[in-house]
Amino acid sequence: MAAENSENGVYDVETKGQESVRGGDEIRHFNGHEDEARGTWRHAAFHVATTIATPAAYAPLPFAVASLGWPLGISSLVGGTVATWYSSLLIASLWRWDGKKHTTYRHLAQSIYGSWGYWSIAFFQQVASLGNNIAIQIAAGSSLKAVYKYYHPNGTLTLQHFILFFGAFELFLSQLPNIHSLRWINALCTLSTIGFAATTIGVTIYNGKKTDRKFISHSLQGSSSAKVFKAFNALGAIAFSFGDAMLPEIQSTVREPVRKNMYKGVSAAYTVIVLSYWQLAFSGYWAFGSEVEPYIVASLTTPRWTTVMANLFAVIQISGCYQIYCRPTYAYFEGRILSKPNHRLPIVAFLRRLFYTSIYMGLITLVSSAMPFFGDFVSICGAIGFTPLDFVFPVLAHIKAGRWPKNMKLRFPALFLNITIAIWFSIVAVLGCIGAVRFIILDTKTYRFFHDM
Repeated sequence: MAAENSENGVYDVETKGQESVRGGDEIRHFNGHEDEARGTWRHAAFHVATTIATPAAYAPLPFAVASLGWPLGISSLVGGTVATWYSSLLIASLWRWDGKKHTTYRHLAQSIYGSWGYWSIAFFQQVASLGNNIAIQIAAGSSLKAVYKYYHPNGTLTLQHFILFFGAFELFLSQLPNIHSLRWINALCTLSTIGFAATTIGVTIYNGKKTDRKFISHSLQGSSSAKVFKAFNALGAIAFSFGDAMLPEIQSTVREPVRKNMYKGVSAAYTVIVLSYWQLAFSGYWAFGSEVEPYIVASLTTPRWTTVMANLFAVIQISGCYQIYCRPTYAYFEGRILSKPNHRLPIVAFLRRLFYTSIYMGLITLVSSAMPFFGDFVSICGAIGFTPLDFVFPVLAHIKAGRWPKNMKLRFPALFLNITIAIWFSIVAVLGCIGAVRFIILDTKTYRFFHDM
């Protein structure tokens, strides 16, 4: 048994004794040097809210609820909220679980499961970060195009132009060195999240009251098979909406007491999430019924200037979320490059960083432009990337690390709860993937590549 940190409280720790397999350069350049962990719980809340509560994540929720119907839609959304809040607290509780500081999700997994854990989390993180950034770049391009069309109804610029413009802006932000350097951007992004939610919810309710309710249907549409696949797809979309594959990376920027600050930050972020997610999901389905669009802003009609506001809020918030999900990939390249002495010169390091960030941004922009099927990428990213990272791994890692309540009466209920979450959300991952793949196949048959959606 390792001695328990005074910050830890109610758990015993079983030290497994695994050693880290990666060098320190990758960690330092990802988050900043260790002595740069100066973030408060408020900064943690900004980062967590920015990575989870992006408009690209919760704008599809009314469509997801519409695909499930009221009973399943409400229970799935509420269950997903509670499960990910709980899982996030579990990940935060694993800080220095074995007495060592693990500043990335991959290193935390490796400390518990060995090299198998490291490479598994590395795979899921890459799927999550790439899929997330493809989806939100499509969303950003769509929002920018909507603003453009408001001022230039006959303009000739296409969705692909705006995806390219957004990619160029993100390439500029990619030159910032680490997550902590994004703290003020993410504070602005958190305010934009609230602005987007308030504007969209208000306009949704306004549109719903203006609409003749006799023509609004809340019944599930399509054949029996279509209903099943839409439900599968909706489960993937809900999993995507709670995606946060970066908690240990965020926690490594927080000052002492780390666990306490992270618990407060996560809980504050989830307060924002509950206020935005639930209201938008339920009001959107109520207002537009089964005809609600996959991206709720596309369903809003009047007043048109408010949709411009909502779209601008969306673009601002997405810009910060995009950056946080780039960072695992950047960390990998920086760890490789900066391990070579001649590449540590400032000008050489800058040129190298510009090179690999340009490659990354170019690939994401190309895929986003070629296949701008927002809803499909949301579902498949949620199913394959975020479900293992945000639902399954945290509860299994908690069991494997031996972090049990000291009260013996609580141990079995805690074990039962963790295993239930792991099994159920593993099923959700499979079903969501099936639904998403089916819709991607259908969309590629319906639309050509580089289609101006």
